[in-house]
Amino acid sequence: MSRRRQRLRLRSHSVRRLLTVVWLILLNSNAFIVCLLDDDPSVLKGLGRLFLAADLPAEKFSDPEEFLRYAQTHRPAVALVDVCMPQMSGLEVQSQLSEISPSTRVIIFTGKDDPLVRSTALNAGASAFLTKPFDDEELLTAVRLALVPAN
Repeated sequence: MSRRRQRLRLRSHSVRRLLTVVWLILLNSNAFIVCLLDDDPSVLKGLGRLFLAADLPAEKFSDPEEFLRYAQTHRPAVALVDVCMPQMSGLEVQSQLSEISPSTRVIIFTGKDDPLVRSTALNAGASAFLTKPFDDEELLTAVRLALVPAN
């Protein structure tokens, strides 16, 4: 084998190893973590299964305060937040989240499509606003788009 082919082979192996290391670091970081926040356990269970099937790591929360404490230290990539919760509205969560973790992208979802709530959420920076029941692919597409870093 020529020296040139050996060098190319070594470089190719080194690049593959480097990419593997970078991929492992990203998988173990919060770069792809999606947080799910809803007070309904059945919604959280269903969304958790959907994200598991789509190979998207997700953390589930039913308490907004617990979620905000988590977000403050872990800085998740994306948060999927229900609007109507008894302890705190999803819009309040979105507002507080923008202060403690500005890089977290927010997707708001609700069972009632109120145009004022929709415009408030989107004007406050939500990357998407979905109305339940939503299509699984629509949700996964919104999450995947939110995971793409903004330029």
